[in-house]
Amino acid sequence: MKKAFAGALIVMGFSLFGNSAKASSEDRFWKWFAANEARLFELEKDQEAIFDALQAELQRINTDLTFEFGPVKDGAREFVISAGGTKSAFAAVESTYARAPSLKRWVWVKFRPRRWPLSNLEYGGKKVRAEEVRYLLAKDGDRAGIVLFFDGYNEQEKAAYGQMGYLFLDEALGEYAVETHVGFIEFHSTESKYFSQSSPLPELPQHFDEYFRSRAH
Repeated sequence: MKKAFAGALIVMGFSLFGNSAKASSEDRFWKWFAANEARLFELEKDQEAIFDALQAELQRINTDLTFEFGPVKDGAREFVISAGGTKSAFAAVESTYARAPSLKRWVWVKFRPRRWPLSNLEYGGKKVRAEEVRYLLAKDGDRAGIVLFFDGYNEQEKAAYGQMGYLFLDEALGEYAVETHVGFIEFHSTESKYFSQSSPLPELPQHFDEYFRSRAH
């Protein structure tokens, strides 16, 4: 009994010190953000340098964390804290968001939210219009599997199409839903035998929501 109790104390001790260290890294980040608030708000004046500095500071909390800025609307700008599509970094997003200060010109958002209309993307020399991408939704256990179809998709450029595919899904469904409600994700060309069953990507958000509503009843 004494050994078990001692072990429990040791585990508790590590937990307490771990939480303290993590909290201090988050507090340091927000202290840095507040000190540089004016530069960050006017990021277009020196975007590359600002982004490099911000990413370095954010990754002191967790190396998978990343960010997005929204445009200025009504004198305020969104700052999105993202896990970069890495589920193991979700806790870091939550804890960083929870410690965000109140700054008059900023709106904090945890995880990449749904965006509408969907953006056209360019990556690895490839330009893809959202309206030209099609999808197929399929059952995958208690999740939904998704196939995206790209005109010109090929295995040699799989990485570029895959990166754009995940970005399209984050915009259509939101980062949190992609990681928690989506199962398999595949990328096919429009020559696929499944292409005839596909629908335009802009229809995915509504179809996805209807799919899970129907399963809940």
